[in-house]
Amino acid sequence: MQHVLSRPQYVRWRAAVFAIFFISGLSVATWASRVPDIKVALEIDKAQVGMLLLGAGIASIVGISSGPAVMARTGARHGMLIAIATFASGVTLIGVGTNVFGSYPIVLLGLALFGLGNGSIDVMMNVEATAIEQYAKKTILPLFHAFFSFGTVVGAGAGALAAQLRIDVFGHTLTTAVLIAAIGLASILNVPARAEALDPTENAVGKPRWRERVHVALAAWREPRTYAIGVVMLGMSFAEGGANDWLALGVAEDHGGGTALGAAALATFSVAMTAVRIFGGPLVDRFGRVIVLRILALTAASGILLFILAPSLPLVFLGAALWGVGASLGFPLGMSAAADDPAKAAARVSAAATIGYISFLGGPPVLGFISEHIGLLNTLFILAGLAVLSGLFSGAARPLREDEKTPVATH
Repeated sequence: MQHVLSRPQYVRWRAAVFAIFFISGLSVATWASRVPDIKVALEIDKAQVGMLLLGAGIASIVGISSGPAVMARTGARHGMLIAIATFASGVTLIGVGTNVFGSYPIVLLGLALFGLGNGSIDVMMNVEATAIEQYAKKTILPLFHAFFSFGTVVGAGAGALAAQLRIDVFGHTLTTAVLIAAIGLASILNVPARAEALDPTENAVGKPRWRERVHVALAAWREPRTYAIGVVMLGMSFAEGGANDWLALGVAEDHGGGTALGAAALATFSVAMTAVRIFGGPLVDRFGRVIVLRILALTAASGILLFILAPSLPLVFLGAALWGVGASLGFPLGMSAAADDPAKAAARVSAAATIGYISFLGGPPVLGFISEHIGLLNTLFILAGLAVLSGLFSGAARPLREDEKTPVATH
């Protein structure tokens, strides 16, 4: 890492990026936990819910795809600030459309802004997190994603409480959006400006032109390892995204648990995922990425199958917990693998993040359309199959040897 930081600067940087991951997860679960209530308020069916998810997914893909270009133009700090303002506005509009106007198009617009902002920040915050991991010289990226999951735990818990107390979606989303904006602004102020993140700096001499930066970012898409890592991330991202968008509805309607238990099951999934991400780093350093990924892929597939087939709600909740455990590390370890070569980390992380988040956010709408024909629980068998596929490709996450890395130029 070329940028030299004091210990206090490093600690503030790490804490700030933890917080950014947290608010991203909070925004996702705020929407996901209220899907049953939004569906009822707008009087729409699962296919129309799928269209909402598709709108968010398309916007997210645009945000993810343009994230590297935005970062090349503005730098990570300014880019993240713009993205946070965008998805906070989107969260607010979701509530406005649901309860103030009862308008499906406004909710769709809100989800588009939510998806655009979240997609863009997902790339940039992962670039920051992998840089921090390289600085620390140990596996800590799962801990950043634990904060994303912690955000989903808080968001799902708040959603369950709001549903239980019959707080409308507008009041819930407005409060959450204000909190997101406040945390986001405080966090950005503590992210250092770094030439490696394309931020404007006082001593940024000889910075490559924007077109050159974009060219470097696109080069990662010509590398076979990018796609192999992408398959690992695809399976786990589908599992995580499918849970965030459909688990609550599956419990509420297909298992007959009601909206409050649906939100509680999503919280169970998120708690399990968060716990593994908190302790995952040391496990990976001890046993290796590949072994850990294969064991967790099997756990995810088992949990999804139990969730589908369970004859009672306690077993459904156990399945949700195993599902969360299994899906916990596929995405962060894929990002770590993409960042193994520091000289090309930003471009490769951006490419890997694109694959992962397209699956995470674009996959669930497809599940919604399929579920209209074969039922939601039957559709979830697809997730179990993709989890197995992820395990089979886990060898792609093997750490690079020193002779496989690009020599870093010194200045």
